[in-house]
Amino acid sequence: MNDRRDLDLVLRSGVPLIIVETTDEGRFLELLCDVSDHQPPTDYRPLFRWSITDGMQRLDIALEKQIAEAEPQQVLRQIRASTKPAIYALLDFHPYLSDPYNVRLLKDIAIDARRNGTVVVLISHGLELPNELRNYSAQFQLALPSPEERRSIIENLLEEYRTERPGSRGPADPKAVELLVQNLSGLTYTDTLRLARNAVFDDGAITADDVPAVMQAKYELLNKDGILSYEYELVGLSDIAGFRNVKVWLRQRRAAFSGEPLAGLDNPKGILLLGVQGCGKSLAARAAASVLGVPLLRLEFGALYNKYHGETEKNLRESLAMAETMSPCVLWLDEIEKGLASGNDETGTSRRVIASLLTWMSERTSQVLIVATANDIDSLPPELIRKGRFDEIFFVDLPSATARGKILEIHMRDRGLDPRQMDVPKLAHYTAGFSGAEIEQGIVAALYAAYALRKPPESKHILAEFRKTKPLSVIMAERIDSLRAWAAPRTVPADGEHLSGCLEA
Repeated sequence: MNDRRDLDLVLRSGVPLIIVETTDEGRFLELLCDVSDHQPPTDYRPLFRWSITDGMQRLDIALEKQIAEAEPQQVLRQIRASTKPAIYALLDFHPYLSDPYNVRLLKDIAIDARRNGTVVVLISHGLELPNELRNYSAQFQLALPSPEERRSIIENLLEEYRTERPGSRGPADPKAVELLVQNLSGLTYTDTLRLARNAVFDDGAITADDVPAVMQAKYELLNKDGILSYEYELVGLSDIAGFRNVKVWLRQRRAAFSGEPLAGLDNPKGILLLGVQGCGKSLAARAAASVLGVPLLRLEFGALYNKYHGETEKNLRESLAMAETMSPCVLWLDEIEKGLASGNDETGTSRRVIASLLTWMSERTSQVLIVATANDIDSLPPELIRKGRFDEIFFVDLPSATARGKILEIHMRDRGLDPRQMDVPKLAHYTAGFSGAEIEQGIVAALYAAYALRKPPESKHILAEFRKTKPLSVIMAERIDSLRAWAAPRTVPADGEHLSGCLEA
């Protein structure tokens, strides 16, 4: 998109009111001045800038700054009274559009514009134009920096750093630069410049270590409503026991998020992790972002819902748009069945949410990998789990004996215990039917019991806690058996032999 050409066209189109919603006010005014400076002499119109603090000022020629016509009604009356063609840029005029008198003045100006060539440009971060003025207006959107412009910003900043500090030539890893260019997408020119400057001027270098900090700053800059959460704590594949097929699947798609073009391959859509509660689905979502080297955004469907009509769908749309702006990233749809239950819904909100999500999933082209987690297949709408919505549906079952041994070792080490001093095989055997969460809680309870006895924790303390516990596989045996029966012909085991032969897990 060519901003200069497009703005010139809209200024010469005869539309009297131009609406510009942007947080990059300074850049737009520079663009407006540039277009004004290149007007042909026969069509030249002076350019004025107004704000409530400075009043009316001339922009196209250098004049001494002076306060004049600071009140909104005064400036509108002055514009209306002028018989000469001119361009007026009114900054942050949106609070004054609730006054019917101001609205009528703007309408009078718009009606007279054909005769005198006046153009009023309303510039604000957000602006709701009254219905009376919409037929006289046109929107202009300032384009976000292209990949070439973002790359140029980074290169110029590197050169600026080296000029200010002669002899300092920190490394600029080409691959890291390309990742930074990719991850700065979706920001205004000013914000792109600021975040890139922080990355460059930190040490004069661009390395892969700069990208996570930039993405965190980008999220904090863009996230206004807090529906999406940025997950800071990720885990590696070594921190997860089992999940062999999921690990293979993620490793095979790592190249798609490396910044290198992959000819003939579409962006991965994502996976659905369905299965027994407490068996590591959330850990797998965190590991996905770690493996791919991208940020993890978590969307908790319970936080989307709002009692006011239309607000829930709006929250979803804004969250999905935010994820696209943050791409490449992993979007974790946590306990998706809570927001997409296919039961009765008198208001129709759930149906509209499902429709919005499915439309986005089928139409998106950005590098947003979905990792959805669910515990209850009966609550999910059939249209969500049909073939093609996700690249793969993995069934997460209770951990195997091997996985239980690894889970025990992981949680022992996390709590300062030496697995070599414990009878891990015996504990793994005894915890058949336990979920990973239940194994962790057994270790925690054993530590409390041992400390209460003023004795060092031993295998017997852990075993005693397991003996007290009735695992979920016993309490909800029928439900888990039903889930397994549904999943067997329809899904891929998360920890099995289905895919692991394709790539070393």
